[in-house]
This record gives sequence, structure tokens and C-alpha cells, in this order.
Amino acid sequence: MESANYIQGLVAGFQAGGGWMIPIAIALAVSVAFSIERFIRLYFQYNVDGASFMFEIQKYVLASDLDGAIRLCNGTGKAALPRVIKAGLQRASRDETQIQNAIDAASLEIMPKLERRLPFLALIANISTLLGLLGTISGLIKAFAAIALADPAQRQAILSHGISEAMNATAFGLLTAIFTMISHSILTSKANHLLEELDEFGVKLLDLLSARKYRQPSQQAE
Repeated sequence: MESANYIQGLVAGFQAGGGWMIPIAIALAVSVAFSIERFIRLYFQYNVDGASFMFEIQKYVLASDLDGAIRLCNGTGKAALPRVIKAGLQRASRDETQIQNAIDAASLEIMPKLERRLPFLALIANISTLLGLLGTISGLIKAFAAIALADPAQRQAILSHGISEAMNATAFGLLTAIFTMISHSILTSKANHLLEELDEFGVKLLDLLSARKYRQPSQQAE
């Protein structure tokens, strides 16, 4: 019963907010859609336990089984870090500069995919706040314009309706902006973490492959 009354209150508040509630609702729908899509990609599709994955790669490289390491990368789907590591492993027989170039090229290819649509969330947060402010100003303008032409007995009701429209638009715009800002902060933090892993483990792979090259001649000499 209480939930039904709460939903009815939300519907009544949305209706009382006036025409500006519709673009704010559209902004909220876009924000939710972008947030869900980015959450799925950053936390599931592109994500992998970097430390554990690199430990497995290290075991393959130390065992001189580069094909096994590449197969391990292929088995992780579209995860970001394995794609970068795979690019370095495929150039393992080249010099350090070419390995580094391959790692950098793969990182530059994956970076836009990690950061895609995140700037739009920040934009939506700002737009939602401004739309709520426009709703506030619009409601007040309507209220004061109507008061000037209305009978004294009706002025209180007209003013109350205008203020209700203004406050509901403000509240909805702020709620949309708050949700979007929180979502943007969480997703940006995750994207930055994935980018840091690309840099960290890319350097570790280069060091590992370099050490492997120096170790092989010494083993052959023995």
C-alpha cells in the first residue's frame, strides 16, 4: 500500500513539474543506458584479474612456451590487458623497440574503447542540472505572469501551482545529475584502473621478454 502511494506521488510530482520534466526524463534514460552499457563492458567484458593473468603469462614465458601464453590471451575474449600482452608476445623474437611499439600500438587501440561514452555522462549531468533550472525559472515566470492577470481569490492557488512546478523540475533535474555524476565517477575510476594495468603489465612483459633473451644465450653456452 505504501509503495503504491509512493509511486502515485512520483507520478503526481512528474506531472506537476511541467514540460521540462520530459527532456530531463530523456536525459535520465540516456544516462541509465550509457551507465549500464559501460558497467557491463568495464567490469565484465574488458576486465581481467591483471596480477593473476600476468602470473600465468610469466610461467609460460619462463618455460619458453610463447604459443601457450598466446593461447592464454586468446582464451580471455575481449579483455583489454590480454590483447596488449598478446601484441607484445607476438613480437617476442624482435628487439625491445619493436616489442614496445607493438605494446604501445595495442594500448592506443584499446584506450578509446575503455573511455568511450564516459564524457557524455559528465555532459548529461550538467545538462540535467540546467534543465532543472530552466524548469524552475519557467514555473516561476508562469506563476507570476498568471498572478498579474488573475483574480485575488485565485492568486494563492496559481502561485502554489507555479512554485510546485518549479520545485519538482529542480528536484528531478538534481536527482538525475547526482545519479549521473556518481555513475561517471565510478566508471571513470574503473577505466583509469584498466589503463594503469595496461601500462604496468606492458612494462613488466617487456622486461620479462628482455630477460628471457639474455638467459637463452647463456643457457646455450652452457
